[in-house]
Amino acid sequence: MSFSGKIKAELCRIEIKRPCCLGAECYGAWLFSRCFTLRDSAWVTESAPAARRAMELCAAGAGVSAQLNYAVSRRQKPAYRVTLPEPSARAQLLEAFGHSGQETSLRINRAPLEEDCCVQAFLRGAFLTCGTATDPNKGYHLEFAVPYKNLAKDLYTLLGEIPAFRAAPAIVQRKGAYAVYLKESGQIENMLAYLGASGAAMELMQVKMYKEARNNINRKTNFETANMDKTFSASARQTAAIAIINDTVGLDSLPSHLGDLARLRLSYPDMTLRELGERLHISRSGVNHRLQRLLEIGEEILEERGMENIL
Repeated sequence: MSFSGKIKAELCRIEIKRPCCLGAECYGAWLFSRCFTLRDSAWVTESAPAARRAMELCAAGAGVSAQLNYAVSRRQKPAYRVTLPEPSARAQLLEAFGHSGQETSLRINRAPLEEDCCVQAFLRGAFLTCGTATDPNKGYHLEFAVPYKNLAKDLYTLLGEIPAFRAAPAIVQRKGAYAVYLKESGQIENMLAYLGASGAAMELMQVKMYKEARNNINRKTNFETANMDKTFSASARQTAAIAIINDTVGLDSLPSHLGDLARLRLSYPDMTLRELGERLHISRSGVNHRLQRLLEIGEEILEERGMENIL
């Protein structure tokens, strides 16, 4: 089952205890279903719980009987087709929520949404019929697909007014319809919890925590790898400089404090500056300073002899 399917199944298990919320959820579900019209139309979904819930809401919230038929979705998957075949039933549904079907532009009627709990139920119904959410393992995206511009704008405004949290949705036109969406993981998590899908919200939170932990490990590993590469590169340059000195003027020509370090570096090319310092009883910065001097000597020898500088 998809992540959207899990959310809808969880929302459909919520028991509606207040008549006002029953009507609000019914209104939200049918207003965004593309069936909220006097014309004969259908809403198709792959979610069996959502299809059954829409029918139950229609009967309990508006006193109208809907029809459910088995169908096949565009993705060639089992689906469910919900319709209101009787013209009188379609008119009764619209009238129950203050619509006539003759409006030039379909808008949200705020009258059934006077209480905060009703807004919550309304948005839950809307998600059941036009909402989707991306699997958090793949990305963070929750959207409502709305067929009409002004209806999408009304939903956008309503989402921004949620008292439980500060939603910051965006709206975009897409293939003759409109998408009102959230992209920020924390906002999606809050929205799911607000709608009543606490299990889905917890799943998103766990995936997010896992991703953050994995990213932290990757960053730490990359940092350590970069440091190792830098250390090995510096060690190779130092060893090469010491080898040039040894093969030309000899290490015995060096002052004792440089000669001792040069011999130790040649014997232990992988040893860290701290480990070299512990062997010679000097500080790490002291080791680094002396190695820089050995590099300079090696470069000077190459320059004096007209050789290509390989350091």
